[in-house]
Amino acid sequence: MEVSKLTERINELYHKSQKEGLSPEELEEQKALRQEYVQNVRNNLRGQLNNIEILEKDGSVTNLGEKFNK
Repeated sequence: MEVSKLTERINELYHKSQKEGLSPEELEEQKALRQEYVQNVRNNLRGQLNNIEILEKDGSVTNLGEKFNK
């Protein structure tokens, strides 16, 4: 699911829970959507970290993704 639609639905469920409460099905949906969102954030962060390159003192370049994803 697209991130903007995912966050929109999470927010809808949150506001509904504050006003009137959620049904058991909506609670399960909310839990699943939150897990999907967290997994998406983790994947994006991992992708960013894997693309970091460090210029060493000797002039060589070390890619952290290649170094730590063995």
